[in-house]
Amino acid sequence: MYKILFVVLLLVTTTGSAQTVAAEDSVKIAIGNLFTAMRNSDSKALLACFADSALLQTIVRDKDGGIRIKNEKLVDFATVVGTMPKAAADERITFDVVKIDGPLASVWTPYHFYFNGQFSHCGVNSFQMIRQNGNWKIQYLIDTRRKQGCE
Repeated sequence: MYKILFVVLLLVTTTGSAQTVAAEDSVKIAIGNLFTAMRNSDSKALLACFADSALLQTIVRDKDGGIRIKNEKLVDFATVVGTMPKAAADERITFDVVKIDGPLASVWTPYHFYFNGQFSHCGVNSFQMIRQNGNWKIQYLIDTRRKQGCE
């Protein structure tokens, strides 16, 4: 009896882990699509990565060293990306943390950004993703940007 219970528990645990890995992979693919669109200067593909009511923000320092939040309109971001030469915008990310609860995912990705092959800055992206109609979309993206401490 104990052997049967052990096997059932093992199967449930393994199945749950496999589902989690598949969900994480689908979130990673959705985020990867954003950076592929940026490298391809494809504003249409970039817009498709975001939910309709998406918010984009960047944490910046002002002249006095204070912290300020800069809001960016998605359509403006897409327009800028669409006017760049292909491969000009190259953001290289690492997936550090992916947390998922049903239709919500929270993702932390340290990055290094290169423009026209030259290092520009580094930081961290924080994504809030939502699953709509079976697809992960970016609902909220906030990032940090700095030039030092990018090792």
